[in-house]
Amino acid sequence: MPSLETAARAWGGMPATLRGAAWMLMACVAFAGMGATARYLTRVLPPQELIFFRNAIALAWMLPWIARVGLAGLQTAHFRVYVGRSLLAFLSMLCWFTALAALPLAEATALGFTQPLFATVLAVLLLGEVVRLRRWTATVVGFLGAMVILRPGLEEVSFAHVLVLLASATGAVTTVVVKRLTRTEDPNTIVTYMTLLATPLALLVALPVWTWPDGPTWFWLVVLGLLGTIGHQGSTRAFKLLDASLAASLDFIRLPMAAMIAWVAFAEVPDIWTWIGGAIIGGASIYIARREAQLARERPPAARAPDGAGG
Repeated sequence: MPSLETAARAWGGMPATLRGAAWMLMACVAFAGMGATARYLTRVLPPQELIFFRNAIALAWMLPWIARVGLAGLQTAHFRVYVGRSLLAFLSMLCWFTALAALPLAEATALGFTQPLFATVLAVLLLGEVVRLRRWTATVVGFLGAMVILRPGLEEVSFAHVLVLLASATGAVTTVVVKRLTRTEDPNTIVTYMTLLATPLALLVALPVWTWPDGPTWFWLVVLGLLGTIGHQGSTRAFKLLDASLAASLDFIRLPMAAMIAWVAFAEVPDIWTWIGGAIIGGASIYIARREAQLARERPPAARAPDGAGG
């Protein structure tokens, strides 16, 4: 069998695109599994408590790295950015886990792909970016895909649906922040700070509704934290290596993965509208990512705004 050193050299010799794609696929599997695990755990624990355990156990998984690099590995000039990112990530997780208790997994996952659409809108409102007709058209089409899933007027739009969209909106901000941090920060530092800052906040919110887990639940909580760590490690490294359009295309694989897990674990079969709406949202999100990447390549280096303004 090849040694770990040989495998590491082979991995390092692969093209960056292939390594980024592998990281992204790993993240897709982990996030799909984390969603299913969280959906199961919402039957026995409140969402606030799940968020605490998800972050606390993820932090525990990072302790060997922290012990190896020491405080020097956590030195950063962007501590305030990390604090803001952790607050938004906590809010996004709270909305997401609460919604998972009430919605089919594939439907929630499909609606979650509205995140890049919110990123476009927020870039205009918060960053003053200029977004032109093609990206606005793709954004509108993507939100129409969300309407296909929700079908307001024909089906009841529940509070859980609203929570998924709110999770996507806050997640859009954190994704932009992570993309910018990967330019100067180690991916391990990014993941560690998120769990380090979110864990005490989650504990404060969880204490009023605390319920002690039983034996089997502890096992699934460890799985939840492990999958969350793997997912964030993979996606953070993928963002550093991949073109945005390819990352968005690969991320859409999460929908069929989530649908398959939901069918096996919960006997949930997505309706045709979830697939149609999810495909529309995914197509619009991929187009937006491709357009941003194209504009970033066309601008001279001195004129490039972070994360592809314009379009």
